[in-house]
Parts: sequence; structure tokens; C-alpha cells
Amino acid sequence: MATAAWTNRGRRAVTLAGTVTGSRSSHTALKSNYDALVIGGGHNGLVAAAYLQKGGLQTAVLERRHVLGGAAVSEEIFPGFRFSRCSYLLSLLRPHIYRDLELKKHGLKVYMRDPHAFTPMLEEGVRGAPPRSLTLGADLATNQMEIGKFSQKDAKAYPKFVAHLERLADAIHPLLDAPPVDIPGIISGSPRRRVAAAKTLMPIFRCGLKLGKNLPDFYEIITAPIMKILTQWFDSEPLRATLATDGVIGAMTSPSNPGSGYVLLHHVMGEVEKEKGAWGYVEGGMGGVSQAIASAARSYGVDIFTEKDVSQILVGSDGDAKGVVLKDGTEIHSKVVLSNATPYITFKNLTPQSALSSEFIKAVDQIDYTSPVTKINVAIDKLPNFLASPTPGDKPGPHHQCSIHLNCESVDVLETAYKEAKNDRPSARPMVEMTIPSVLDPTLAPPGCHVVSLFTQFTPYYIEGREWTDQDREAFADTVFDWVEQYAPGFKKSVVGRDILAPPDLERIFGLTGGNIFHGSMSLDQLYLTRPLPSLSDYRSPIKGLYLCGSGCHPGGGVMGSPGWNAALTVIADLKRR
Repeated sequence: MATAAWTNRGRRAVTLAGTVTGSRSSHTALKSNYDALVIGGGHNGLVAAAYLQKGGLQTAVLERRHVLGGAAVSEEIFPGFRFSRCSYLLSLLRPHIYRDLELKKHGLKVYMRDPHAFTPMLEEGVRGAPPRSLTLGADLATNQMEIGKFSQKDAKAYPKFVAHLERLADAIHPLLDAPPVDIPGIISGSPRRRVAAAKTLMPIFRCGLKLGKNLPDFYEIITAPIMKILTQWFDSEPLRATLATDGVIGAMTSPSNPGSGYVLLHHVMGEVEKEKGAWGYVEGGMGGVSQAIASAARSYGVDIFTEKDVSQILVGSDGDAKGVVLKDGTEIHSKVVLSNATPYITFKNLTPQSALSSEFIKAVDQIDYTSPVTKINVAIDKLPNFLASPTPGDKPGPHHQCSIHLNCESVDVLETAYKEAKNDRPSARPMVEMTIPSVLDPTLAPPGCHVVSLFTQFTPYYIEGREWTDQDREAFADTVFDWVEQYAPGFKKSVVGRDILAPPDLERIFGLTGGNIFHGSMSLDQLYLTRPLPSLSDYRSPIKGLYLCGSGCHPGGGVMGSPGWNAALTVIADLKRR
């Protein structure tokens, strides 16, 4: 992997410099027996552990890396610069988990962003004016003024569109905080299980009642291409393209593909500090949320360990999970095992294949993990100055705190970028979501310097059938930087270091199969009752005592904590019935 730092004179300087850990249980020895073991110290695994411990189960978390957090991790890649190396924004952390675990008390601090979206244009200014841009935030009147630069009709329609999406998102919230309907339990379970399974229908009923006459609209948005929805509402390209990015973010799909509407709705469901639809920066980087959850879990008695790499899940002669074996040969026994790894890693790498049927293994092989994402973390010594919104004296403007959408002023640009990746080539004009969290959080970079996250699409896992080389990584990063330079001249000279993570790197470092940030595609065939498979939607595996608790489960990636919470409640209920 190319993880090279560069001085602003173009001279190679330093490779991976340092990391932030602070997660080893230095005062606790790893025991040989626990009630529950959680494989993986990402946010869902930590949430599951906290609730299991609160439910009376002595629980341990085993993280293979030296740093806690999974994809929600902070690392000092270059001296003095701390990055949210993989995930980079906080929103879909469920409010009840935030309250239950008292995360604010355990150090979680979030910087709210307003405005939240900035889309500059690549165009000549008229009569000496700068190029146009579109900025969106919390104030609807200001949003209408911004949209009115492109279309007065769209400006009038925008508040109705936002209200429409909020109604749909509010209605499906009950589905996020409950396991999917237990179909087997309802149909063929024992009388006791049927009674319990019937309760799993309640979130569906509540969702249906709340949707009411909006049910057809909900069905349309989860099945339609996002462009069909946006074209019904708006005419202007910059607005449609900006909104369309939320329909394809993290997904190998285009705005014209069916199902991209749900990805948009998924991102609208966010909430931070009781503000719906908000996204924020965690102080110290995204590792801050993982550390806060870990602190809460430890306060309940959970043992948390880093550098404990699980090589295999122990399965007894009776076919039940009995614990795990570490890479160093250490056996740890437990009543139940929860895997925060992807379903592929759980069942193909960690579970003895003899314990699973060939039909099940074949089904696991069919789960889609396609990813379009290359993440580039950049250290800079000067704030970018955008032609569309220039700021004198290296002072941040409101737009610097936004998600800055580059190459997003036209839907055709997004479509072309997608088609190139589908043909196994990195996009020549990639979609770029740029964030500069150090504008709000001064703890991330030295004075006068900043950290930049470039979340780029579209890139394939293999380039024309072959693996990525360091030269490929550097060439793609150069392409991205060339485009950023067009919007903000001088950006390339400000670069102190860059960390390039193509899809195979995201897989290798963070355990994201295929590089997929959601632990599996958020397509309609891999949601709710079929996430990740119809036989696995209730967090239970074919092996008694082995459960999934990661983002590969319902309700999917990005909904922080909910898979872990649901899985923990399922485990506790099962143990009570034993």
C-alpha cells in the first residue's frame, strides 16, 4: 500500500508515523472463561459487549489491531496529525444507545456542522464574480436563497421535499431499533416461541401506521433510482447532483440504478444531539466515539483487549460454539460468541467449514461486498481556498466545515465516473466528498495546519483484472489532487502527507470485505429480512451460540450501535430460554 507523506516541495518524507491506542486493558488479565466473547472492537462490538455485561454476562472484547474502534478509529498517521482514518462523520448513532451508555459522560464530544453541504462549480465567474456554488444547511430560508441561484422553482419545492423525506424517515425508525420479524418463529416455533415471535411484528405495524397514505411513496423511494425521485421534484443540475451523492455514497451504484433511493433515505435518518438529519465531527476523530463506548463498557465490567487476533471459533462435538482460539494458540471458552466481523470473514475464515453445510457456505459466497471507495487522508499546512467562495487570510469560511462535493455539479459526471469503475478502471473524474474536520476540532492538527478527508468514488477492487500497485494508488491520488486543485488552486502545494486506501487496503487493514464500508451492499436484496441472508437476519447463525453483531446485520452499515444492540438483546433472550 502506498502510504507516503510528501513535503510541500514534493520530496518524499515519512511513511506511517504513529497511532493512537489507549485501548489495552492494562490492568486486566485475559481469563480462560467468559460468558460471552465479542470478536472485533468496532463500535457495534463494543455496544453489544456493554449491553451483554449490563444483562449479567461476563463479557470480553477481542480486537486484532493495536488500536480500538474498527472502522471508527483515530490514528496519528503523520506526526501531529490525527485522522479519522476510515469512517469520518458521525450521525446514525442511535439516541437510546447514546443515553443508555451515557456517552457524553464518557467523553464523547461532537462538533455540529452548519452549513453541511457545499458544492462549488467549475465555471467562469460572470463580470468578475466568482464561480457559483450551492451551500445547504439547517436554515430553509437560506437554502432557498442558495437554490434560487439556479432555479426559483426548485427553491420553492425544496422545503416540501425535505419534509417529505423526514416523514418517511421518521416512519421507519422503529425498524432500525428492533430485529427483523421472526418468520420461522411465527410459522413453526413452539407455542412459547410463537408468542415471542409475534412481538417482532409490532415495529412493522407501527411503521405501517405511521406511513399511512405515504406507504406508496415509501415503496417508490426504496425501489426507484434516486434520479427518478429527484427529477420529480427538481430541475437544476447542481441541486440534483448534490442530493444524488447521498444516494450513491459508499455504494457501487449510479443515480440511475434502482435502489439508490433507499441509500439516500438511509443517510437522511441520521441524528446528532437531537438534531434530525445532522452529521457531525467527533472530537479527536471518529475513534472518540469508539473510546466513549469502550469507556462505558469498561465501567460495567467488560474486559477489552487489543492485539488479540482470533484465528478460529471453537465448535464442540455437539455443534455448539464453545469459545475462540487466538493466533498464538490460546483458547478462551465461553457460552456464546458474537462476531463483529463481516459475515464472510465470520463464516469463511473463522468458522470451521466442517461445521457448516455446503448450501450455507455457497449462500455466504453470494453476499455482495462490492465497493467503489478509495479513502485518501491528507495532511496540509494551509487551508484550501476555493475559487467559488474565496476567503482571505487563510481564515475558514462556513463552507469549510461542510461536506464539500467536488465533481458533483452534474449527474452526468457521476454516471460517467460509475461506468468507468464498472469497466474496472478508476474514474478519470472521480466524485469527491472532501471534509476538513480540523476547522471545527483544533485537536487534530498543529496550529495553522489541517487534516483533510477525501472520500472518493468510483474505483474498482481490481484494475482491469489485476491487483492495485503502489503506482496505481499514487496515480489515482494524483488524479484526485488535480481535480481538487481546479476548485482550490494551491491545494497541491499545501500537502504535507497523504495516506491512500484503495478497496483492497480497506479490506486488509480494517477487515472490510471487498472494501465495503457497510459490511455488505445496502441493496434491496440485502436489507431487513435478507440482511445478510434470509437465514441470518435474526443475528443467529447455524451454529448454536454463535451470533453476528456487526454492520452486515440489520439495519446495516452506518446505523451505529443498532446491530450490536439488537444482537445483544437476542443473545440475552436466547440464554433465558435455555
